[in-house]
Amino acid sequence: MKVLILNSGSSSIKFQLMQMPQEAVICSGQVERIGFKDAVLIYKTNTDEYREILDIPSHQIGLELVANYIMDSQKGVVKNANEIEAVGHRVVHGGDAFSATTLIDAEIKDKIKEFTNLAPLHNPHNLTGIEIAEKIFPTAKQIAVFDTAFHQTIPVKARKYAIPNKFYTDFGIKMYGFHGTSHKYVSEKALTYLNNPDANIISIHLGNGCSITAIKQGKSIDHSLGFAPSNGLIMGSRSGDIDHSLIFYLVNELGYELDQVNKLLINESGMLGLTGFSDLRDIEAQAAKGNTDCKLALDMNAYRIKKYIGAYAAAMNGLDAIVFTAGVGENSSQIRHLVCTDMEYMGILLDEAENESKSRGLREINQTQSRVKVLVIPTNEELEIAKQSYRLLH
Repeated sequence: MKVLILNSGSSSIKFQLMQMPQEAVICSGQVERIGFKDAVLIYKTNTDEYREILDIPSHQIGLELVANYIMDSQKGVVKNANEIEAVGHRVVHGGDAFSATTLIDAEIKDKIKEFTNLAPLHNPHNLTGIEIAEKIFPTAKQIAVFDTAFHQTIPVKARKYAIPNKFYTDFGIKMYGFHGTSHKYVSEKALTYLNNPDANIISIHLGNGCSITAIKQGKSIDHSLGFAPSNGLIMGSRSGDIDHSLIFYLVNELGYELDQVNKLLINESGMLGLTGFSDLRDIEAQAAKGNTDCKLALDMNAYRIKKYIGAYAAAMNGLDAIVFTAGVGENSSQIRHLVCTDMEYMGILLDEAENESKSRGLREINQTQSRVKVLVIPTNEELEIAKQSYRLLH
């Protein structure tokens, strides 16, 4: 069966059309920099690749362009929409309502919408993808795979916040965790590579959104993102960890409205707030030209990651491997270098030549004497979603 996978991020859409269960990719691609006039659309088949620079102001327009390519009379790979039997969607926040992959109906869509205030950069785009796919592929089964599902194994001592118990028991306020599909995929690859199902792994997902997960014996036991995907590491436009008293200072002393504070911390902070750029490629280019704000932002970014590595190594009582994944983790040798420098005490010794290598696929970038393996593993959330979607229908 043909399964179309839609992965709508905060500023991007990744897609793959796969023949299952063979796991054969029929076409793939992505839309990057959504919301900018120089957005990029990439569409690949087994024989050709197309790339366009376009003004793509919204996820809806981006998804419509993707569908047009897939069914185009010359460039397309299917003759009509009915050839696609299932559409698997990445959905960021499932709250307590979803711990497994599920078929989408009106009730499920209402639940996804209900969690919009907890994942404002993601759930609306996930829902948009579902609604557009329902119209374009009306005979296909629509399936949701939730980012929060992988983190259901996090113990209460790590999941619960130190606020009155009623907020946990009555309102479900706790750490949920995100990027679970990616962390699950790369950690399974790492365990296979290490040939050790009991290994302690730290998975570092770095893109426009960022998170880090402590994985013990294949299970998530702690994670940097929390009740909503906004804390933890420094991200493209999200601040990550801050002192929560800052919110009250902004409101009570500087006169901000709460929705302005929310926008500030989610849309205007992080690397964007520090540098004026949200794309790490732009920041690295400016840093190379001597931009001190960009240099500092890169150092701050790496320093935050290093603190979490130390904390999670302690939480697991040991560390066998760290994994860099996602767009920045896979492609930025500079971030990997900054994170792994001065980490000898942790047993992390980076091989600089291997780190600079442009080879693709799973690779080891540590020195041979390093006690901790340093791995770069390309994430494939789309394949993971395709596998879960196929299993659900069979």
